Amino acid sequence: MGALTALMLTLPGTGALAEVGDDGLHDAPWIRETFKDLRDDLEEANAAGQRLALIFEQRGCIYCNKMHEEVFPVPEISQRLSEDFFVVQLNLHGATEVTDFDGETLTEKQMARKWGILFTPTMLFLPQAVPEDTPAPQAAVAQMPGAFGKWTTLNMLDWVLTEGYAGDEGFQAYHARMLQEQAPNGE
Repeated sequence: MGALTALMLTLPGTGALAEVGDDGLHDAPWIRETFKDLRDDLEEANAAGQRLALIFEQRGCIYCNKMHEEVFPVPEISQRLSEDFFVVQLNLHGATEVTDFDGETLTEKQMARKWGILFTPTMLFLPQAVPEDTPAPQAAVAQMPGAFGKWTTLNMLDWVLTEGYAGDEGFQAYHARMLQEQAPNGE
């Protein structure tokens, strides 16, 4: 990925620095460096007892900045991302090859086009098993397009981890219910 350059932004309440690599993408300790073969990544995530998540970002993305500076550093969120998710970062305009679950190999840019990814950041959350002929977006159990606040992000991570998508309560209903418990005063 190249040498990392520290942004001179101290994160509120964390004292940590948001780092950006030579490719213009944020670096976080929970982002995994892989060969971007999604079958291998899923196997590795399963072996570690984690859920595979893919995150598309791009250079200069103000919404990616918001997530990496304000949301991902929140202790509960960074802990879940580190311990419970195997996160693979993809560059919306990148040239690195990615092999999809259906066996097709394309550059990150081409894969974004194939999958219909238009916004950054976009996170795709995958199940523990994906049929061989299924592209990632069709296999995904949830997608989080764009920048969201602490509670939406935390609740999405928890909903995926508890396999809420397999039950009768959709994410929006789960999120509304959880907000009442987490931030009853609108915090």
